[in-house]
Amino acid sequence: MASDVSLPPLLQSWLLEPASLTARLKSTGRHFQLQLLQQQQQALPAFLQSLLPDTARADCREVLMSCNQLPCIYAQSWLPLATLAALQPLAELGEQPLGEVIFQQSQLQRSAVEVARVRLQHPLAATVASGEYWARRSVFTLAGQPLLVAEVFLDGIFAL
Repeated sequence: MASDVSLPPLLQSWLLEPASLTARLKSTGRHFQLQLLQQQQQALPAFLQSLLPDTARADCREVLMSCNQLPCIYAQSWLPLATLAALQPLAELGEQPLGEVIFQQSQLQRSAVEVARVRLQHPLAATVASGEYWARRSVFTLAGQPLLVAEVFLDGIFAL
């Protein structure tokens, strides 16, 4: 995380949450829903290649997490094909939250969390929300296999 970024007080604990965001959303007592927006194999974008070296193609999984039907988090996960081959449960998530699987693993490691203000421009993300939002990303390593998770905090998060 960049030290010169001033985080909004209402979002700080969410942006810096060390555990599963899924578990935290469910703990609010509101009706949690995960919608799988898209999952497809594609070339890893150039701007992510330094985070997932030796990865040419990955499964890009995009989900929307809502509480009481208010969109709270748009998440994008990049799962390298070697990671999916080694960790079969990740290839079969469907509408199961990724956090429910990876945070149950004792050998899970996480890189430093990067936080930034982002503009949702991806066509799929724009159907969920548009404008500038706070986001975070980090690389997880599970059984020696990397995966990247980026989460964008939408306006619904303020209702929690």
